[in-house]
Amino acid sequence: MSKLRRRGVRLEMTSLMDVMFLVLVFFIYCIFDMAVHKGVKVELPNAAGADEKGERIVITIAADDSLQFNAIPVTKDEAISRVSELYKVNMRLPVLISGDHRSSLGLGIELIESLKKCGVEKVSFQVKGESSGAGAK
Repeated sequence: MSKLRRRGVRLEMTSLMDVMFLVLVFFIYCIFDMAVHKGVKVELPNAAGADEKGERIVITIAADDSLQFNAIPVTKDEAISRVSELYKVNMRLPVLISGDHRSSLGLGIELIESLKKCGVEKVSFQVKGESSGAGAK
């Protein structure tokens, strides 16, 4: 007569690890898909534009032509120097100019020209389009 060995309870970890991996991938995907807007609320001009997602530098032009760099009040020269400092440390983020529709167009054009001279390749205006609120070149 042979003795039967009694086996203990066995917990399968493979399916638990698969589920945890899928949850981790889901949250990582959600984090990278979130749009970060570091601006001040302004009335944007109406125009069709392309959606801008992800991390970016926001320069806001208020109705009284005052400037803010990521919601911090600055002068034009300070905004340009801060963007060029970020580009020197290899942070090649796109720059978004969020201008109130009552602000001067000239100030926005001067900003674009100065940023292009500093080596910023991707500068665009934020507009209020038919979709949710988008940035356009």
